[in-house]
Amino acid sequence: MFKFGRREFCAMEISDFLFPKYKVAYIHSTANMQEALDMLEKTQYTAIPVINEEGKYVGTLSEGDLLWKMKNTSGLGFRNLDIVKVFEIKRRIHNESVSIKAHFDDMLHLAADQNFVPVVDDNQIFIGIIRRKDIIEYYTRNITD
Repeated sequence: MFKFGRREFCAMEISDFLFPKYKVAYIHSTANMQEALDMLEKTQYTAIPVINEEGKYVGTLSEGDLLWKMKNTSGLGFRNLDIVKVFEIKRRIHNESVSIKAHFDDMLHLAADQNFVPVVDDNQIFIGIIRRKDIIEYYTRNITD
């Protein structure tokens, strides 16, 4: 239990907030840039997790990463985005992942700086995300009188 103001809360687990992989929009590192752009457009997200062929989390791809790749690659335009693989795109921000077994406070520290925190198992396999929005909503419901 911990206290926040006058209220007491049971110790939370990372799994209590897990948005599972099957519900998460993510992309494989072997997908091409056109597929990544289409995924971002379809979901209306500004960033999505990237996993490799083994299912391991390898980073987060953002709209800005795609724009910078287009700007800095001579001859690359909307007509030939399929020639660039996601793993070839430099990611400007590295979103840290957290182990499902980590302390809840470790995840909260990451969520302060990231819209979502990728969650991995003991083998670094991507199993889902924790959305900052869900954490804020939880605390808003349970802390306000």
